[in-house]
Amino acid sequence: MPNTFNQTGWRYLWLTPVVWILDRYTKWAVVEHLDVYQVVQINSFLNITHVLNRGAAFGFLHSAEGWQSYLFVIIALAVCALLLWWLKHTPANQVRLSVAFCLIVGGALGNAYDRVMFGHVIDFIVLHHQHYEHWPAFNLADSAIALGAILLIIDMIKFKEDPHA
Repeated sequence: MPNTFNQTGWRYLWLTPVVWILDRYTKWAVVEHLDVYQVVQINSFLNITHVLNRGAAFGFLHSAEGWQSYLFVIIALAVCALLLWWLKHTPANQVRLSVAFCLIVGGALGNAYDRVMFGHVIDFIVLHHQHYEHWPAFNLADSAIALGAILLIIDMIKFKEDPHA
């Protein structure tokens, strides 16, 4: 039987708890030091703002009756299970793909934890241009998921160019 951790993408699974721990720590710091909706301007394009997001990306289903948290947790856990299965079947030399899966799983588990424990996700990073064009608030878990998705897209493009890579 092959060594699963050394010969598959599970070799990079350590990234998942690192993402989860960093996400928990940053959210804890925001909750400890900022009141809800309090804004701290860092510079002309970045604010730290304590926001409670009951919806999904961009506040999707934010005003639903509360059932959406259960739905989002179920979806997150299903996606994590699927990605972990794929990670187990990904050769260890496919680093970009493995890292992408681990980042997405760590981020998804971070936000799922919030939903289970608090009924909402704690968001706090707000990008903007001066006082205009504010991007919706997000967090480190969202950033890990987005970076993982970008790496997946890059991997798909590179694999299409060279299927033996």
